[in-house]
Amino acid sequence: MSLHSLPLFMRMAGRPVILLGEGEAADAKRRLLERAGAAIVGEDAIAALAIVAIDDEYAALAAVARLKARGVLVNAVDRPDHCDFTVPAIIDRSPVLVAIGTGGISAGLAAALRQRLEEILPAALGALATALSDARGAVRTRYPDGAARRRAIGAALSAGGALDPLGPAPDVAAWLAGGGTVTGSVHRIRLRSGDPDDVTLGEARALAQADRVVHAADVPVAIVDRARADAVRIRHGAPMDPAEGLTVELEMAR
Repeated sequence: MSLHSLPLFMRMAGRPVILLGEGEAADAKRRLLERAGAAIVGEDAIAALAIVAIDDEYAALAAVARLKARGVLVNAVDRPDHCDFTVPAIIDRSPVLVAIGTGGISAGLAAALRQRLEEILPAALGALATALSDARGAVRTRYPDGAARRRAIGAALSAGGALDPLGPAPDVAAWLAGGGTVTGSVHRIRLRSGDPDDVTLGEARALAQADRVVHAADVPVAIVDRARADAVRIRHGAPMDPAEGLTVELEMAR
């Protein structure tokens, strides 16, 4: 299953962005660009990105055509078929940003999901990210092996772990002082169906933390892709040695 779009986070500070249009939609885009530190410019300026928030259909499409002819990437508000990029709904727990996109198909759905997640994600999430960044050297010292380090961090950040992002007051220093050795393991999942929604929370967590995913040929790609992008995929592979890291083995129920 292919991605509709590839989500990217782009630093906008000082970057020129063309903004065309007037009214509520244009004002909303202007506020967002200003918040990101972008330099808002007119159509004749040199820029790599443009947002067209013009209500009139003919004028909007004419502006889109002119900009694309210059090689400018365009977001055409309320016209997803003409968008080179879309602007997601954003949850800001700086430096943690959560972006929710629908490919421009339903801004209302993206906004509704953002509101639900705003209630779940704690305000201190950014402080946890900063603390982990500040402790990067100490974490490398404590866990010099890359795979072991990834497993230790994954275990600490899991539900109920020492650094559970949704838990009460996660303390990075206390975790480093008291953390133990995290060893590899093999987690076997017998899937009930090919529907990704049938994967339980525990199974999804194991997939997200896996270093390797060994799967039968009939396991749907949509389920295998629940694993990290950098996790090794082994199709029809032999059972793995737990010493080689955290491994998930997937098979379909018969």
